[in-house]
Amino acid sequence: MKKLLLTAAAASALFVAGAASAEVNYNVALTSDYVFRGISQSDENVALQGGIDWNNNLFYAGGWASTVDLADIDYEVDLYAGVKPTAGNFNFDFGVVYYAYPQEDDANATELKAAVTYPLGAGSVGAAYYTNTDDTFDTYYAEVNGAYPINDKFAVSGAFGTQEIADAGSYNTWNLGVAYNITENYSVDLRYHDTDFKRSDFGAFDEGYDLVKERVAVTLKAAF
Repeated sequence: MKKLLLTAAAASALFVAGAASAEVNYNVALTSDYVFRGISQSDENVALQGGIDWNNNLFYAGGWASTVDLADIDYEVDLYAGVKPTAGNFNFDFGVVYYAYPQEDDANATELKAAVTYPLGAGSVGAAYYTNTDDTFDTYYAEVNGAYPINDKFAVSGAFGTQEIADAGSYNTWNLGVAYNITENYSVDLRYHDTDFKRSDFGAFDEGYDLVKERVAVTLKAAF
């Protein structure tokens, strides 16, 4: 909880510091399955999600929440902040993400993020690296990704990543999807997810673990 308060305070400071030139955006979404790094967080059920983002070109901060179905946990709240400097055609993102589960504080986690994107034609390619700050959960996640607009309405995107969990093993995850802009504010995303988790060395979770099997998720999103 102390980390949550510190992260919230930092985010609030950023909001105040750049209020004059800042932009604030809101979003709400309904997804058929909340998938995070290849694993269903909603027990393959529908999840309601929403967030708020602030930025002033260089600094950003925000919050996001989703319903989940994880043992005794029913919802997740994420707080994040960082900077997005540029160098030539490279766009960087250095930040911190705090994953909070108010119903179970022991599940809370903080990750440091370093990412970069580079324009490639009309689309872009990128990479990202996340590392956990808690020695108890010594993990990292590394990803390469890409996106390309087909036209004003359709865009395709995908990613391939590796999740490492200390003293447990690692697994690969990938996704590929297409997004359609219904209007300026409403869009729908159809995405295929899969992992090799069931073939990795995770002991009891190695066989028939339903939450990591291949799946398709549909997400309807409104952004303002």
